[in-house]
Amino acid sequence: MTASEQDFLNNPLGTKTTLEDVLDAFEFLDDWEERYAYIIDLGKQLPAFPDDGRIEENYVHGCQSQVWLIHHFDEASGKLYLLIDSDAMIVRGLAAIILVALNGKAPRELLTTDIDELFEQLDLFRHISPTRGNGLRAMVSKIRDIAATEAA
Repeated sequence: MTASEQDFLNNPLGTKTTLEDVLDAFEFLDDWEERYAYIIDLGKQLPAFPDDGRIEENYVHGCQSQVWLIHHFDEASGKLYLLIDSDAMIVRGLAAIILVALNGKAPRELLTTDIDELFEQLDLFRHISPTRGNGLRAMVSKIRDIAATEAA
């Protein structure tokens, strides 16, 4: 299966599921056990990832788990669309949070989004392992590199 333009455009993360939805859920949920379950549920919203996208070029280095990231730049709208996949459920959920914040934005807008502020607002780094935190940073770094290339 190869990802089509529609696969990118139909990704609900960042469109149907918004950053406000995630922030509201985190505020509503009382403890981190419930928040972890919510993060895992978010990961279940990730669209199918094409098998031919699991290649070295798309591999996100620096993650504890296996993570792949592909993108599509829609010239008509000037927006960057992303698909991410991982072999770990919690990482899929963390990737979904990144997508909610960054998917479907113009590259320059994406580059100015303060994702660290979001992670701080959600208090993620205090509740995930340091290696998971490094993986989050690696995903964001790869997305920013893609955005910088598309913005040029």
